[in-house]
Amino acid sequence: MNRRTVLITGATQGLGRGLALDLAERGHTLLLHGRDRGRLEAVAAEVARRAPGATVRTYLADLADLDQVHAMAARVRAAEPRLDGLVNNAVAGGGSEPLRREFSRQGHELRFAVNHLAPCALVRDLLPLLTASAPARVVNVASIGQETVDFDDVMLEHGYEGLRAYCRSKLAMIMATFELAAELDGTGVTVNTLHPAHLMDTEGVRAYGLTPVVAVDEGVRPTVRLLLDPDLASVTGRYFDRFTDARAHDQAYDPEARARLMRLTDELLARDAVTGS
Repeated sequence: MNRRTVLITGATQGLGRGLALDLAERGHTLLLHGRDRGRLEAVAAEVARRAPGATVRTYLADLADLDQVHAMAARVRAAEPRLDGLVNNAVAGGGSEPLRREFSRQGHELRFAVNHLAPCALVRDLLPLLTASAPARVVNVASIGQETVDFDDVMLEHGYEGLRAYCRSKLAMIMATFELAAELDGTGVTVNTLHPAHLMDTEGVRAYGLTPVVAVDEGVRPTVRLLLDPDLASVTGRYFDRFTDARAHDQAYDPEARARLMRLTDELLARDAVTGS
């Protein structure tokens, strides 16, 4: 078996935990990210129990702080000889108080920061390791819930609601996926995104007050497929609704909107890097 080294963000619960258990049982090396040390150690121990002999290493960082994102990426580059896969799974959902506007460490709207800016920063920082390990795959866990990004109010200062912010941030993630896939064409690194399953039984779904519809395992299978299926080795820049190559929100196919989003993203990441805020 072709054993791969895969970094999973948000691995301490929900889909991330399910992915960790599945991939460990397949014999792959797991790099597990979480923001709570106790929960991170607990899931690493659970993986070790379920898959004796599995190689598991942990990385602690709060993705709501871009300084910690960059620091984690630096630790991964320094410690890991290769990286065959990156699953950007960590998420800020609609929240248990959806009318309360929350902020990242750098002062950005929380969902835009965690669901879009952090994955962009992490991929950029890990590109040297990913390209050196090619063929490698990046899988961005998005959502069927997508809402137009308003460039006059990207951080949703007006009419804020947590699920709206979440849906905008997930469309931003999809748009960034398409842009990055085009940029990396020919490098051996593919970048795809998916809606893994509808209303999985996760803490985020319950916190917002929604009723889960399917088990987490339903989202694990299509996500692992994007990461491992040999038939998808050259597929890049696509959005999948579970197993189906599907069409995302119309704005994701607007080249001008995608370019505008990436200019803004690069400006925000560069500003934060300079200020160290």
